[in-house]
Amino acid sequence: MERLGGLLRRAQRLSPGPSQTIYKRVEGSQQGRLEEEEEDGEEGAEPPAHFFPMELRGPEPLGSRPARQNPGLWAAAGRRAAPYLVLTALLIFTGAFLLGYVAFRGSCQACGDDVMVVSEDVNDELSPDSHQGTLYWSDLQAMFLRFLGEGHLEDIIRQTSLRERVAGSAGMAALAQDIRAELLRQRLDHVWMDTHYVGLQFPDPARPNTLHWVDASGKHGEQLPLEDPDVYCPYSATGNATGKLVYAHYGRPEDLQDLRARGVEPAGRLLLVRLGVINFAQKVASAQDFGAQGVLIYPDPADFSQGPHKLSLSSHRAVYGQVHLGTGDPYTPGFPSFNQTQFPPVQSSGLPSIPAQPISADIASLLLRKLEGPVAPQEWQGHLPVSPYRLGPGPGLHLGVNNHRASTPISNIFGCIEGRSEPDQYVVIGAQRDAWGPGAAKSAVGTAILLELVRTFSSMVSNGFQPRRSLLFISWDGGDFGSVGSMEWLEGYLSVLHLKAVVYVSLDNAVLGDDKFHAKTSPLLISLIENILKQVDSPNRSGQTLYEQVVVTNHSWEAEVIRPLPMDSSAYSFTAFAGVPAVEFSFLEDGPAYPFLHTKDDTYENLHRVLRGRLPAVAQAVAQLAGQLLIRLSHDHLLPLDFGRYGDVVLRHIGSLNEFSGDLKARGLTLQWVYSARGDYIRAAEKLRKEIYSSEESDERLMRMYNVRIMRVEFYFLSQYVSPADSPFRHIFLGRGDHTLHALLDHVRLLRAGGAGATSSQVARGLGFQESRFRRQLALLTWTLQGAANALSGDVWNIDNNF
Repeated sequence: MERLGGLLRRAQRLSPGPSQTIYKRVEGSQQGRLEEEEEDGEEGAEPPAHFFPMELRGPEPLGSRPARQNPGLWAAAGRRAAPYLVLTALLIFTGAFLLGYVAFRGSCQACGDDVMVVSEDVNDELSPDSHQGTLYWSDLQAMFLRFLGEGHLEDIIRQTSLRERVAGSAGMAALAQDIRAELLRQRLDHVWMDTHYVGLQFPDPARPNTLHWVDASGKHGEQLPLEDPDVYCPYSATGNATGKLVYAHYGRPEDLQDLRARGVEPAGRLLLVRLGVINFAQKVASAQDFGAQGVLIYPDPADFSQGPHKLSLSSHRAVYGQVHLGTGDPYTPGFPSFNQTQFPPVQSSGLPSIPAQPISADIASLLLRKLEGPVAPQEWQGHLPVSPYRLGPGPGLHLGVNNHRASTPISNIFGCIEGRSEPDQYVVIGAQRDAWGPGAAKSAVGTAILLELVRTFSSMVSNGFQPRRSLLFISWDGGDFGSVGSMEWLEGYLSVLHLKAVVYVSLDNAVLGDDKFHAKTSPLLISLIENILKQVDSPNRSGQTLYEQVVVTNHSWEAEVIRPLPMDSSAYSFTAFAGVPAVEFSFLEDGPAYPFLHTKDDTYENLHRVLRGRLPAVAQAVAQLAGQLLIRLSHDHLLPLDFGRYGDVVLRHIGSLNEFSGDLKARGLTLQWVYSARGDYIRAAEKLRKEIYSSEESDERLMRMYNVRIMRVEFYFLSQYVSPADSPFRHIFLGRGDHTLHALLDHVRLLRAGGAGATSSQVARGLGFQESRFRRQLALLTWTLQGAANALSGDVWNIDNNF
């Protein structure tokens, strides 16, 4: 230390003496003014130990120091400089503050009250050997649109619709190999197939299904021709059903309750129901709950486009539809059908116990003419050449269904682009490949868009795009039998996927028109969808974005666009079974639905004519929507999933229970525990939002922790208190079973006289409100919601609830 001190002193002696500016108070005639004084230290003199660059001296006794010449000059200069010095300091401080604020805001990816959207300037650096610069959101968007525009969507749709694609057929196997070869040509990181051996049901050519009149003695009379003999309902119960015919509108539970209220009993009858509003499986399940013997399903012209310039379904066409109330292979419920593994002979509870058969409008007209009884309500009247429609009952009918079950191999095809930073998190996009009939709208459009997105993203990667997360592209088999391929894959990898799958995007049923746009989705994706809609051009309104198109007819874009996920979508299983947020986009006709879906007339030519030549533009719009969604989900540092949305969903659903609080209180029951759990979830979501707001995006470890919590929000709403084998759809808002909020609300409605508004099988069987069942339902719902709140809070030491 002494040596170091000596060296410092020597350096000070060799250096010039410091020039010191000292401000001192000048008294006397110049009292109150500051005087600048320069003191030049003598060479070799050491500064005092208490030296500071600027020293403010106190007053000195008058006359203790001789006056300087012209002291006012320096004071005046100081006064003139002071405002500029203050202003300069203020400008520097303001600039530094704004710079820091902007940098902080740029690092925050969750700013705002409702929407979790990252800055559009978020970028990914290229590899060190790349010669391109940083890619920002606008660069990626422009690159994506450029490569997508080089494709041939229309040609792929046409070619795919011409190929045989029935699940299990030789044509389907050939198409699977062709798609696999195409993925290999795109040089993805991984391409593979998996095969499942599933139980599918097909018509028996040797014993076709039949429909006969039955006379009063029970003998078979004239056979009614089934004009489309190979059109059938997969998973219908086989065997015979006999009963008098009753017209039941769409076959909804409320329709069957209305029949009873009008003195027409559905139990023991064959029901004639119209296509639409709910799916085939729901129609048959409702009929079974009300004791019907069988179901005939027909397309009424009133539910399809009318007019000289509108295409309509031929009156001798029947419509295909599976009737398993569920998804996947119904003969191995809860288990994957890999390698012909043998499981106990358990069947899905969603398989019907009554037969069902599609019939044409022509055959339905013959049946309706024979009906007697009360006239159907005005809103039940259709456009068949029968006036008026009556409810029945009518003459006896005999339905014979002879479908047979076959163990059938189906193949899913996978292609993967690995992520750079988080390869173990997957953004999944899939499309059904199979079809009964030509299936242009059903699956050819989705398959074409999937292949074009694979090609586009492969080209982007070759030009510098490096997604943070992995992109997984999947072509599904067995979709027309109830999303069998996708559900079997989910069952096989459920323990992995709920930890790794970020979002699923479905391309099924993407183009069924061009007038309206719907997004069937999880609430977590609503804010991101809104953002993307503002960046995609409308395919049929020049100069407008899709967002501007939808708000023209309804200022609430959500009311116009957002719909719940339907069970007959592959996206439904991802959310309700696996707890992965999902979305399915659809362009639709304004008014009646696309008439050819699930028929032999679902051809490329008919789809092209329905869209008046706009098929390429609409398919391109869907590809842009899906592609930009994939970029955001795979590229953003913080996942753009709006977990706060579920607070609104919980509030809305539980609000429906408030009207029954008085009825429950009269029985000594309360909903307070549900309200408390709801409050804990909302507080947990707000707490996480604030944590993200104050965090740094550059902290990779912290971002990873936040992403894990955000991507599992959907999984938190799967009830952990019911078995996946017994109740596969465990989601408390979207699923099916006593654990759901819908089931609780349905049960509580029974407190009112007649159970008005209730739609469950409990009403069908005449069962009333049961306190023990209510308590169990309330416990299942409350603890699932409370568990979601606790999980969103993070670590156990961070949980702060008032439960």
